[in-house]
Amino acid sequence: MIFEHFALNVTSPKEHATWYVKYCSMKIVKSLNDYPFTHFLSDESGRIILELYSNNSSTVPDYFELNPLQFHFAFECSGLDETKLKLLNAGATLVEEINLPDGSQVVMLRDPFGVPFQLCKRSDTFF
Repeated sequence: MIFEHFALNVTSPKEHATWYVKYCSMKIVKSLNDYPFTHFLSDESGRIILELYSNNSSTVPDYFELNPLQFHFAFECSGLDETKLKLLNAGATLVEEINLPDGSQVVMLRDPFGVPFQLCKRSDTFF
């Protein structure tokens, strides 16, 4: 099996998608202009897909209230400090910064809609 996508039920998928395209170098690979306004976004590699939609058959979580340890997703990021500042200036909020003993750095943020995500600069990357 190959991982296809990760999906989030959000209040404003189009605005959410626009933010990730503008500030996180993602691109929209497929979208629906009608309910549930689904937007599929890929990362720069084109191999990881995030699906954003607004489906009223389930409640949208209060992402601001969720502890990021319950769920988050992460971006590998070589220019971590510069990217962090860019995202904070674009409306993200800082949750915490962690410097690991192996030299890796992790920055936990929330996007302007409350969804937690990380920027990771690992001393030993996964790929």
